[in-house]
Amino acid sequence: MDISQAPILKTPEPQKHYGNLVFGSRTFDVSIVVPIYNEVESLPRLIDAIDSNMTVLGLSYELVCVDDGSSDGSTELLKEEATKNPHLKAIILRRNYGQTAAMAAGFKYSQGQVIITLDGDLQNDPQDIPLLLTELGKGYDVVSGWRKNRQDAKITRLLPSRIANWLISKMTGVQLHDYGCSLKAYRAELVADMKLYGELHRFLPALAFIEGARITEIPVNHHARRFGSSKYGLDRTFRVVMDLLTISFIKKFLTRPMHVFGLLGMLSFGLGITVGAYLSFIRLFLGEAIADRPLLIFAVLMTLTGIQLFCFGLLAELSMRTYHESQDRPIYRVREVVESQDNGNHPTNS
Repeated sequence: MDISQAPILKTPEPQKHYGNLVFGSRTFDVSIVVPIYNEVESLPRLIDAIDSNMTVLGLSYELVCVDDGSSDGSTELLKEEATKNPHLKAIILRRNYGQTAAMAAGFKYSQGQVIITLDGDLQNDPQDIPLLLTELGKGYDVVSGWRKNRQDAKITRLLPSRIANWLISKMTGVQLHDYGCSLKAYRAELVADMKLYGELHRFLPALAFIEGARITEIPVNHHARRFGSSKYGLDRTFRVVMDLLTISFIKKFLTRPMHVFGLLGMLSFGLGITVGAYLSFIRLFLGEAIADRPLLIFAVLMTLTGIQLFCFGLLAELSMRTYHESQDRPIYRVREVVESQDNGNHPTNS
């Protein structure tokens, strides 16, 4: 046989292990994504702490810092650090878009097999990264941090946070103590399918659950803020509630919106027709006037509302079909494929 025509057998790349976590052939083993907004005093200490903790793990890594329109000198400092630190990748956004947009940009530019996120204010502890990786190696797709001993104001931060965590857990079905903790670990293939907008960064575990992810939570360290002030306030409450309703709807009716709109439309239309039939009966058979009755307006309103809701359902169904088919996006997720080595689909030597 001509040696030039012989198949080239590639030597499989050696796999790297961290506990039970196996790393493949991606550019980096771990990508650490940090949104930055006006953290000029914290930034040097954060970079040093991450580098110190990652170096001892023996894993290849990159630090992806996304500057979200800082105005305190963080942008210039981040650019300077990126020219000196081979692990640091600085993503500079044009203006302040918010943490969700910064997180989405960090995901897009990450090349690691595992993606770890944390805040840039030094309240999350990089020493917890090995704990996240160890837990991820137990077969989970998302490991979420739980700030069990949270170092924040009890009235303005802790109480609203506990109420929000309880509400989000109830509405999404994903029971976590601390949705607001930014310290989380994800498998890269999972976040690749997530489209973030609004305030959805805090609902990432719920979005991952929709994709079929296995999720767990572990206690992590939490430190009091040393520099600057918190970027969060009560003004974001409305946006968070609206996004929570969106997540709840997506979780239940993403591929079947007609089930909710159609049902409501049928109930409304049925009620309108029933009331209309009653009014017709008393007008035709009892001879009573109905033109001045509020019930007539109610019957017409319910009938028209039912027709509109049914039409909304049809339009939503068409939108979902366009959404899935235009992106060739399946309505399922395959975790793994297991088959025999002798299934007949492997090439044979002639």
